[in-house]
Amino acid sequence: MLSSLVSNGQHPTSDQSELVVPWWSFTKTILAVTALSLVRDGRVGLDTPIPDQPFTLRQLLRHEAGLADYGELADYHAAVANHEAAWSADEMMQRLDGARLRYTPGTGWRYSNVGYLLIGKLIEQLTDLSLEEAVGRYALTPLGLSRVRFAKTPADLQDTHLGNTSNYDPGWVYHGLLIGPISQAALFLDRLFAGHLLPTGLLQDMQIAKALGGSIPGRPWITPGYGLGLMRGSIDGGFTLCGHTGCGPGSVIAVYRICDGDTSACCAVFGAGTREGTVETLAAEQLIQVLRSGGKVV
Repeated sequence: MLSSLVSNGQHPTSDQSELVVPWWSFTKTILAVTALSLVRDGRVGLDTPIPDQPFTLRQLLRHEAGLADYGELADYHAAVANHEAAWSADEMMQRLDGARLRYTPGTGWRYSNVGYLLIGKLIEQLTDLSLEEAVGRYALTPLGLSRVRFAKTPADLQDTHLGNTSNYDPGWVYHGLLIGPISQAALFLDRLFAGHLLPTGLLQDMQIAKALGGSIPGRPWITPGYGLGLMRGSIDGGFTLCGHTGCGPGSVIAVYRICDGDTSACCAVFGAGTREGTVETLAAEQLIQVLRSGGKVV
């Protein structure tokens, strides 16, 4: 497995950290930050209904909008396993009956990649930019990240760590799939929570998490929850993790932050052929070790 640590702005220096990997659903965190930058600028409200929709941006970001997820389609998984080209977004929504709400917005919780597809479309509408341009302008560039981009074709994944042996089409990730060095994933979270982009109030809003029940077997969470584009919950030792895990064919990435008083650390861990819990646990162990060393990254 590959890992990268940042503590109180101290950057990692290992060459290993510069390997490019797919960020999978950590992309959701970057989309959330992009959308919240537009909230900061007064271009959209968190709690006003999105035009022509019955839900708000906050509900989309927290997976409370009532939307289903294409991951529940057996045909989707079969097509990915058969190395097929991705369906268009319109075809996916038709197969899923994706416009039909499964519950009244704000009354339940259901993880939905479709919700983040809609967030991406909203960002494009509000900025009159492509999603890639908007994410660069409002999230990546302000935080000093220059080696992160969207994978658009199977060839884009050939340059990532371990390559793309299955010829996986990144179009299957309908909200977009960012790829970049794991060091920049850790750095993104560190600089974000250092207050370099969003005001304190929006950073606090991001971390207000809906509790999702008790512990998850095989994973480090005691009380998992979900905020605005962030997974957040307690783990052993009285610590709280905040960040996101992402999974795709053959690999997992976990990018998390931990803090204790004035000491904070962020860790990105990427593993191939392993489970979410294994990668999350390694990230948690490394973060706790940094705290116990007084914030020193070894």
